Amino acid sequence: MRSVEIVLGLVVLATVVAVSARRLRVPAPSLLVVAGILVGLVPGVPAVRVPPEIVSLVVLPPLVYAAGEEMSWRMLRAVWRPVALLAVGLVLASAAAVGAVAAAVTGMSWTMALLLGTVLASTDPVAVAALGRRLSLPARVQTLVQAESLFNDATSLLLYKLAVAAAVAGSFSAGRAVGEFALLAGGGAAAGAVAATVVALIRRRTEDPVLETVIALLTPYAAYVLAESAHASGVTAVVVAAVMLGRRAPALTNAGIRLQLGAVWGTVIFLLESVVFSLIGLELPTLVRELHRSAESYLVPALLVVATLVAVRVAWVFPLSALQAWRGGRRPSWEVPAVVSWAGARGVVPLAAALAIPLTTDAGGPLGSRDLVVVLATCVIAISLVVQGFTLAPLVRAARLVVPESHGRREFALARLRLAQAARARLEELADLEAAPQVVIERLRVGVQDRIERGELRLDGDAEIDGVLADYRRLRRDLIAAETAELHRLHDGGEIGEGTLREVQRLLDLEDTALDRPI
Repeated sequence: MRSVEIVLGLVVLATVVAVSARRLRVPAPSLLVVAGILVGLVPGVPAVRVPPEIVSLVVLPPLVYAAGEEMSWRMLRAVWRPVALLAVGLVLASAAAVGAVAAAVTGMSWTMALLLGTVLASTDPVAVAALGRRLSLPARVQTLVQAESLFNDATSLLLYKLAVAAAVAGSFSAGRAVGEFALLAGGGAAAGAVAATVVALIRRRTEDPVLETVIALLTPYAAYVLAESAHASGVTAVVVAAVMLGRRAPALTNAGIRLQLGAVWGTVIFLLESVVFSLIGLELPTLVRELHRSAESYLVPALLVVATLVAVRVAWVFPLSALQAWRGGRRPSWEVPAVVSWAGARGVVPLAAALAIPLTTDAGGPLGSRDLVVVLATCVIAISLVVQGFTLAPLVRAARLVVPESHGRREFALARLRLAQAARARLEELADLEAAPQVVIERLRVGVQDRIERGELRLDGDAEIDGVLADYRRLRRDLIAAETAELHRLHDGGEIGEGTLREVQRLLDLEDTALDRPI
């Protein structure tokens, strides 16, 4: 019962924080971590310990799946080389550097220090996606940062498993490393492809919105469990399934189902992100209190580890960016590498790895320095989300990488104009074929021509149309309110039933919602 109360309390807290974050124009994940820490410090608040299987199995798959669906396949192909260098080389360098620093400043064994390094070596797709949604970054930069966080999982998991084996069993086999990496990455990709293929076949034969929603919600769990049961990377499987299904989504669903899936996924992602980022902050005071009993220092080592991660990332990204600029005949710049370096937040995936560290060795004794490793990892995650989360947007603005809102509006207007022109061309073909009565053709032609004229005005930057559209939205909403009142009068008078009421109200709501979209 206490667990249910904590989850409900976190949802309420997250809702309040989300509203505050929008008004303060700060990233909600960072504010949630701060709020969780403050709540955890309140006297009388029960100690919170999160089972690792809850994070890795329940929370992680849908969040990673949502981040993968946002990935642009076209942009991913354009940045795959730097992504590969970051997802493999940078992870190895970060793990080695953090392990060396941790061993030097904490006195823990080199195996446990290396284990801490592998936990924190990779950036987190959930944190990066959550922080990146509010930033208007150029598409290439956004794809680079997000793709790196999605595909560096296989490297970090391999290092993590080898480090756990060395710490728990006292053994290390370099010969098995290549095979395990192939199984993690290749097996995960294969499992994701199989899951996506099966789900696509099922969804093609399903038109029920409820069933479609259930299938969509179960897809990330199916891909994750399939990969994990084969001892492959579940996160990689979820990413591959998300990218494949995201590309094929228009062919698998209709408009009504897409609207419903968008609403459901938005709610699920909000709840899961809210709970998990709040838990990161809420669990930290509990871990620190337990560590105090052993009188081990954690704050200075945590700050040094954070500094090490940032320094290694800067030392890796800037030369890579300069090399790419030199090969492309361009002058090296600081803006993009600075943002990419600072965008490497840690979050849910490192937290799940830290919590999953075994309690005992194979000999049955307690695993030395485990509590210190977990506390350091959680501290680094919290510091990363708070410091980098609050300062990333100012850095993006200082680097002048923010995509202007006018650019997005112009792209939207261009797309609408081209679509309307395509519709007009098709309509003229149908008119020549006499495929419909002339009165129908004329009514459609008037609507299409109106869309074309508005699109041309938008592309020309006509300010007068904004006032006209504002008046149109205001008056149309007034009419919708009158229609809604009449609809409920008919229902209250017994002239229409519940089913008709809900269906017509849904149509009115869709029309009202459509008024908020750019025209």
